Amino acid sequence: MARLGWLDRMTQFKEKSGKHKERASVGLYTYPVLQAADILLYKATEVPVGEDQKQHLELTRDIAQKFNADFDAPGFFPLPEPLIQGPATRVMSLRDGAAKMSKSDPSDNSRINLTDDADAIAAKIRKAKTDPEPLPETLDGLADRAEAKNLVAIYAALSGQTREQVIAQFGGQGFGAFKPALADLAVESLAPVTAEMRRLMDDPAEIDRVLKDGAERAAAIAEPVVAETKKIVGFWRA
Repeated sequence: MARLGWLDRMTQFKEKSGKHKERASVGLYTYPVLQAADILLYKATEVPVGEDQKQHLELTRDIAQKFNADFDAPGFFPLPEPLIQGPATRVMSLRDGAAKMSKSDPSDNSRINLTDDADAIAAKIRKAKTDPEPLPETLDGLADRAEAKNLVAIYAALSGQTREQVIAQFGGQGFGAFKPALADLAVESLAPVTAEMRRLMDDPAEIDRVLKDGAERAAAIAEPVVAETKKIVGFWRA
């Protein structure tokens, strides 16, 4: 169902393939189709994503709509909506407010890993890139301050506050006061996640059990959809 023109326009493919897309792998090119299949297979209606994944949902909707139309199966695949919520829908690098936080960044200080201990988390936040100005008194004051905007958004997401509330609390203060508060909050918020990840990493049998259970529950939902899809397409008849 996917069309080459749709895939040519995918932002991640354009960014990663650069000026020589003919040298890119087929896997990179078709990966968004696999993501669409992961969504449609379970007939999802809403998908929680960050802002950078919205385009993938648009592709998924296009594929679903074309399938439903081409095979005269109205409504077979729902047209999923992106669910983008919260103050930190796009978390940026701690070293560059114009780049997304990513595990593929060569600098480990650009991101907070969920396996980082308290000291590492605090150190990365202390070293996070900022500017010399104090935090503004209003949200509008963050407009041209990418790194400050990112740190405020992270604080808001971890504390369950809005960005406006964070600015109301810290506006006028310098990063010498804000960064330690953010570091303490991040350590407190991520500690349970880190502890659970370490527990699981020390117990491979438990990971296998969880994966097996998840695969069985996923298959129970997916197999009837695959079967019905094959019937609609004409791969086999019951």
